[in-house]
Amino acid sequence: MKADAPARKGRSATSYDVALRAGVSQSAVSRHFKPGASVSPETRARVIKAARELDYIPNALARSLITRRSNLVAVLISNLTNLYYPEVLSELSQQFVSKGMRILLFTVPHEEDIDQVVSQVWQYQVDGVIAATRLSLEHIMEFERRGIPLVLFNRTLKEKAVNAVVCDQIEGARDLVSRLAATGHQRFGIISGPKDSVVGQERTRGARARILELGLREPLIVPGEYDYQSGVRGMRELIDAKGKAPDAIICGNDIMAIGCVDAARHEFGLDVPGALSIAGFDGVEPATWLSYQLTTLRQPVQKMAHSAVDMLVSLIGNEQDSPEKRVFSAVLIEGKTARLQQPPQ
Repeated sequence: MKADAPARKGRSATSYDVALRAGVSQSAVSRHFKPGASVSPETRARVIKAARELDYIPNALARSLITRRSNLVAVLISNLTNLYYPEVLSELSQQFVSKGMRILLFTVPHEEDIDQVVSQVWQYQVDGVIAATRLSLEHIMEFERRGIPLVLFNRTLKEKAVNAVVCDQIEGARDLVSRLAATGHQRFGIISGPKDSVVGQERTRGARARILELGLREPLIVPGEYDYQSGVRGMRELIDAKGKAPDAIICGNDIMAIGCVDAARHEFGLDVPGALSIAGFDGVEPATWLSYQLTTLRQPVQKMAHSAVDMLVSLIGNEQDSPEKRVFSAVLIEGKTARLQQPPQ
């Protein structure tokens, strides 16, 4: 083939065709299409021109056969009714794209359905996995047996040290209770997350433990499913149980807190936060809307996603002496649905 000849009709252009057209080596073409690789401006311009003329598109599958890397990572995520998870997914995707990698998303309707999803992961040649869902010790051991790097996102494993990036849910919940108690709240209600949500149960456990440590009465806990209706229903159940509203309600996430606020204000005519304080978790965008300005614990999603991606990328193709756990703290957003300031004397 002559250097200026187009690719043969009926087949896609290859990197070899581009190299011939541009008058450069095939390795130079490969470097141009590899994120972060060093290519001179002159060579880059020639490769771009030749690639456009030949309508060349890099073949990711062929490249993976050579490098033994697919540049694909699996992300396992659950409870998509929680608006926090799409934000996590968006941040992870942006971080991986910046490193020339792509995500295969596996959604888990309920964390107890994880077996079926994990069995699907084995069918793909992924370089690594980030799991924002519950995994058992058996799952972890199977990842190790198959040699697939794994990073847990916002959860850990009691039975075994694992690579994980987490927000300290328990300490965040304890701090929130302490702030509420310091401003006179004594009777607490909790609308918890689903029973199979590790994060939700940690939040409930941390809040309850701190309430009891402060010598306050046992909080009434009602179950929720992370959706708006759970907040509305939880508000009703808390009032029905005692005949009146508690001083403060802590919700397992912001969407339930928003439902709780709406029910308190519009169904029961309660002044929030004058007569009742309501707080959530996560700091999702609707929590900032003027109608709510929710008091919540914001997780540093961007920092956590960046850390999780960096950890997984460093694990891919590298040996590790011992698992690493990176812990982040939640930030309290005071908002306007809870009384956290002492009244003026």
